[in-house]
Amino acid sequence: MMNLQTLEDELSRPSEADISFMQRIEGDILILGAGGKMGPSLARRARRAADAARNSRRIIAVSRSISDAVARQLTMEEVEVVPCDLLDRDQIARLPDSPNVIFLAGRKFGSTDNEPLTWATNVLVPGLVAERYRGSRIVALSSGNVYPLAAAPATEQTPPAPVGEYAQSVLGRERVFEFFSARDATAVTLVRLNYAIDLRYGVLLDIGRRVWERRPVPLATGSVNVIWQGDANSMCIRALELAASPPRLLNVTGPDTLQVRWIAGRFGELFGVEPEWEGVESPTALLSDSSLACHLLGQPGVRPEVMIEMTAHWIRGDQPTWNKPTHFEVRDGRF
Repeated sequence: MMNLQTLEDELSRPSEADISFMQRIEGDILILGAGGKMGPSLARRARRAADAARNSRRIIAVSRSISDAVARQLTMEEVEVVPCDLLDRDQIARLPDSPNVIFLAGRKFGSTDNEPLTWATNVLVPGLVAERYRGSRIVALSSGNVYPLAAAPATEQTPPAPVGEYAQSVLGRERVFEFFSARDATAVTLVRLNYAIDLRYGVLLDIGRRVWERRPVPLATGSVNVIWQGDANSMCIRALELAASPPRLLNVTGPDTLQVRWIAGRFGELFGVEPEWEGVESPTALLSDSSLACHLLGQPGVRPEVMIEMTAHWIRGDQPTWNKPTHFEVRDGRF
């Protein structure tokens, strides 16, 4: 059974592909928006991969709101922590130069309560960053929410049809990076990520807790894709090598389409509980086809069955969570 320490270690443990990548690519790596769910473990993974490759590059984690405890831990692990409000052009100007930039900043939850801040964070900030780091390689985190609800997984050629202001602002983020990539010949990879799994957060935790607590599992969105956060970290780091102008689009998620009924059923077997249900499945869901990413970057290392088993142990052990439901069942785009 994992605890918090072993979870952090697993999320940040570099793969052989990560280490090989660090041997090929040159220069420091700057991670913007590193205080969120993904940033700290991604920064640690980049540092550990660089060390294993015997590479002395700087790994720089930039965030407005990183906690003191996380900042201390990152500093102990030789990740440089730089405070910065990315809505402030002057603060961005003072950030270190870097040939490699991973952009994780964004706003989703609470977006319906403050739409202007959502649009400023998701659209204005990318413009400020793209202008400041013109000519760098940039991996910009996007979301599968730009795609329509559909019966079949979307490929990178599927036309965007975002539902709701959050998803619209995410498409706006992509368009801004596309503009600056064309204007300045900046190489960009736009990573459309959906449903990364950290045991403290994610669709599997949401479903598993409902089963454990004998609450009904919503079925309106009847299928999902998931990917282990460590695998997503690895793909985002190595996507720097794929950056291009015009930007490369890349769906990053697991290759399997999982039925919510099946996920809940597996939790039920592990907990000895009969799941309860709410609603019926719609014929469409928010799904992504990750064939291209798997071809270019390799298959994710952690299979869905293993993620479910780890999540079940985490729930049964009453381990800490971030108490941030994914709202995977939401179909009107209001978060």
